[in-house]
Amino acid sequence: MAKKTGSKGEDLTELPGVGAATAKKLQAAGLNTAAKIAKAGKAGLEKAGLNKASAAKLAAAVAAKSAKSTAKKSVAKAKSTAKKATSKAKATAKKAASKATAAGKKVAEKTVEMTKGDQKVKAVKSDDGRKGKTLKVPRSVADMPWFRKN
Repeated sequence: MAKKTGSKGEDLTELPGVGAATAKKLQAAGLNTAAKIAKAGKAGLEKAGLNKASAAKLAAAVAAKSAKSTAKKSVAKAKSTAKKATSKAKATAKKAASKATAAGKKVAEKTVEMTKGDQKVKAVKSDDGRKGKTLKVPRSVADMPWFRKN
């Protein structure tokens, strides 16, 4: 089992091409985390005592790991942002629907209030022998009450 060699609990031996001896070299040079190794780059790794091939391989591996981690974080952040935007859009749509319904109700109530009592149709007792009352609908202008002025 690999030994933890980093000060923050990172196991440098999990990186490709890093064994116990290489981990000790990196530790002695102060490169005890993947972030520090990435910052040092190929030149910094060579100064720490790694040969050119190992330094290039390790620098590339750490850069790839860092890029993958950054990509995962970006995807997670994008998903979170999309989820927030969706819920905000739903809430906005719900508010708009509620306002539209309230406005429609208000218009309907106003219309009913305005027409209240204006258009009453008179009901009179039928004179043709039928039971109940009959609506008296004018057949011509002459039958209308405002026309029959004496």
